[in-house]
Amino acid sequence: MKILTKGEYYGSQNSESSFNGVLLSQYTYLTDRTDWHYHENPYFMYVLSGNMKDCNTKTSTQCPAGSLMFNNWQEPHYGSKHSDRASGFHLEFEKDWLAKNGIVIDLWEGSQLIQNPKLHFLFANIYREFVMSDKLSPVTVEVLLLQVCDALSHVKQSNANENPEWVANLKEILHYDTSELSLHYLSKELNVHPVHLSRAASKYLSMGLGEYIRQQKLKKAFPLLLDLSHSLTEIAYQTGFSDQSHFNRVFKRYFGTNPKAYRKMMMKSF
Repeated sequence: MKILTKGEYYGSQNSESSFNGVLLSQYTYLTDRTDWHYHENPYFMYVLSGNMKDCNTKTSTQCPAGSLMFNNWQEPHYGSKHSDRASGFHLEFEKDWLAKNGIVIDLWEGSQLIQNPKLHFLFANIYREFVMSDKLSPVTVEVLLLQVCDALSHVKQSNANENPEWVANLKEILHYDTSELSLHYLSKELNVHPVHLSRAASKYLSMGLGEYIRQQKLKKAFPLLLDLSHSLTEIAYQTGFSDQSHFNRVFKRYFGTNPKAYRKMMMKSF
């Protein structure tokens, strides 16, 4: 079975940047199916456009645009493309970087689809720095990478804990439903008192419920911004914002710029 070494992926490389032991790269996927293989280093794949499927010895995972997939360094797998065009952003950690920053490699066991919106939000910011690539990008990316590792650690710890049954249902609703993400709606769907839901959610989501919902909406907005067939007004409503003005305000709070300017900057990489 083929071992893909540092920076080696199937497809056509569009761009690549190295940050002190972490490699960022963007690829266009060309073949309908890759060979079985595994990687020298652990890495994340963020699907920028198209529809992909990641298959390992245990399961097959659908990865449409906006999906964030972690692949363990020792996990054999193959990828397949299910659209005419597909591209992805890769973030690869060298083991020396993990050791230097005191991150135990066992944290990265197993391949998985990442649904936590905080990790998506961090990756959107890393991708932004990758595209901008100015003199402040190295230190900014370094900080964001440590935040990724910290967030992943919290997600793993949360998954390992025995949570009430309603927590899994809550995460499922927040992942798929952006139409009525209000406390009243969630309370009714989960049959949990709104006061208890509001107070307990932060314990199981690693952040307040409102913050989680806002990041969840931005998580869904990011891949849509990279698709010019969607207007900003359409994106606002599709992701659950009350109107485009509300979308603009929340987006600017997190990214420091409005969605229109962000889209224009991101499209440089396509």
